Amino acid sequence: MTGKDVPGLEQARATIPPGTRINVTFLGNEEPQARLAAARAVRRSGFVPVPHISARRLRSRAELAEFLGALRAVDAVEDIFVVGGDPAVPHGPYDDAAAVLRSGLLQEYGVRHVGVSGYPEGHPAIADGVLWSALEDKVRLLREQGLRGSVITQFGFDAGPVLTWVEALRERGVDLPVRVGVPGPAGVRRLLTYATRFGVGTSAGIAKKYGFSLTNLMGTAGPDRFLHTLAERHDPARHGELGVHFYTFGGLAATSDWVAARRHGDDGDPGNHGGHGSA
Repeated sequence: MTGKDVPGLEQARATIPPGTRINVTFLGNEEPQARLAAARAVRRSGFVPVPHISARRLRSRAELAEFLGALRAVDAVEDIFVVGGDPAVPHGPYDDAAAVLRSGLLQEYGVRHVGVSGYPEGHPAIADGVLWSALEDKVRLLREQGLRGSVITQFGFDAGPVLTWVEALRERGVDLPVRVGVPGPAGVRRLLTYATRFGVGTSAGIAKKYGFSLTNLMGTAGPDRFLHTLAERHDPARHGELGVHFYTFGGLAATSDWVAARRHGDDGDPGNHGGHGSA
């Protein structure tokens, strides 16, 4: 959710299981107070707030410390997600997520668990070798600093590349839990817009496999087929612990209603195979 989604959270709270992890994004056009209000609302609603920290958007070490202190004051600092962020040029001293981990400030302010990014289909602006090196560096830093961690992947429409990537991750010795990024139900046009922005594959074959058509952008699509395929092909011996992270492109209420329906057995129950959930 973003800082603007507090009303949506209130609308959706009845269908979200207590203790669900809900990420609070770090948008460049939102003030820190909006992020803090969202994190406070998540905690007040009985869920676990996971505030994002965008490394390249931070202007100084003092700004990072101030934000962590404010999160601690609203009981929302134990679980965070650290990402490099969009700016091509860092606004301050942190050029990537690893730099934030090296700062030493996370433990000082009470962070216990850190989520980091994974990119099963690569990144439009970063070479694969650099992505793997950066992820391994972050995992090493988490271990050295005694922080628990997990990986949240970029969303996609094809379960095959996700499982191939997870297997490669395990072969590199990374045993952190992985939360597979899944688009919540949303309009096809909106899904394609986000896919283009983040370099996610949307060929005609992938679209058909997922359950929408590139020639009809007026409908909506949900991740039923994706999750069923993920569940069927998941091999704990090769892929380790997998969970699900929903990207709520269609809104918190639409995603929570969709998940609730599947949890109660409508149209199958892929959620039972997907492990722990978050939004």
